[in-house]
This record gives sequence, C-alpha cells and structure tokens, in this order.
Amino acid sequence: MTNIDKPPRRRRLLLPVIGALVVAVAAGAVLYGTLQPAGKTASDCPASSAKLAATLAPLAKGELAALTVAGEPRRPEPFAFERDGGAKVTLADFKGRALLLNLWATWCAPCRAEMPALDRLEAAKGGPGFQVVAVNVDTARLDKRDAFLDGVGVKTLARYADPSGEVFETLRKDGKALGLPVTLIIDKHGCEVGAVEGGVKWDSAQAQALVGALKGG
Repeated sequence: MTNIDKPPRRRRLLLPVIGALVVAVAAGAVLYGTLQPAGKTASDCPASSAKLAATLAPLAKGELAALTVAGEPRRPEPFAFERDGGAKVTLADFKGRALLLNLWATWCAPCRAEMPALDRLEAAKGGPGFQVVAVNVDTARLDKRDAFLDGVGVKTLARYADPSGEVFETLRKDGKALGLPVTLIIDKHGCEVGAVEGGVKWDSAQAQALVGALKGG
C-alpha cells in the first residue's frame, strides 16, 4: 500500500540537494553585492571626488568631446617615472595637487599638435594647486625627446619620462591607454575623475573651465 503522505523516495533524496543549492545561490548573491571584481579594490576616494566628476560631465563636448568622466573615481594603478636627470617619481609626490597626467611620444603626430597647448596651459594655470605632468613614453632613441620639445617651443613643462614603458603598459592593462596621447585627470586627492584619449586643445575655453573646476575641487 502506498503512503500518499510521503513523497516518493527519489524526490526525498533530491530535497536536501535542492536546499543546498538554494543556500549556495543566496550566499553567492550576497557576496556578489559586497565583493569587488577580481583585480579591483573598493574606492577610498572622498565624496568630493564624485561631485567633481559630476561637475566635469557637462564639459564633455566640443574641444573636450573625447572626455570620459569616471562613474566612480578611483586612484590610478601605482607606477613610477623619471624626472629630468633620472630621479624616480610617483603620483604620491604630487599630493595635494590636481594633475593632467599626459602620456606622449616623439613619433605621435597628435602629441606634437597638442604639446604647445599643454605648455601654455601649464604657464597660465600651473602652481601649488595644479600641474601638467607630461610623461614621454619612448623606449628607444631617447635623445630625440629634448629635440622634440625644443622643436615645438615647450618652455614651461617639466620634463618627465618613462623609458621602461611601464606606465603605458600599466594604463593599457587598466583599459586607459589604447593609443597616444592619453591624459588622466586627477584631483587633489589623487583620484582619477576623468580621462581623454587623443589630442586636445588644452588652451581652449572648455579646457580652461575643466582646469578651473579641478583647482576648485
């Protein structure tokens, strides 16, 4: 005689398995909501960095159409480059100062076009609260760097370089440097609030407005 109050044996065996799966899925959902993807860490940037990024968003047009504003400002991946003379420097050495971190190369035609504007921007706006940090990423024929800068009339920009190529590779892996030039926009807290791929007229009215927001943020 079959007892209709009890489920069949096969169903009884499956019930604990199904229950375990439900628990595992629920736990996974909780972890997914609390853990960051592999290779990423939670942002420790202040709320003012996100507010600044929101302020920059309306500027992403015209001369700054290539501007990408960070949805969640983060500190750039750590890297080092060289001052003129070979001394190592990192972004931590610019603490408290907003930056346009620009990567360029002597073989890059858009770099040649935008470098004079970057130099004029540094001359007009550079100081304790803001600096243009233009880093040459050539890994060969390093003697061409100074001739390039002299040839386009650069007089104000400090001369930084990364002959190892590590800075470009670090940013490339982070999805930031798919070509040259590339410029990271970093606020005074050391947080990346935006990036620009390609050349820009950095002495344009829109670029001046962006720098003004950076210095005020």
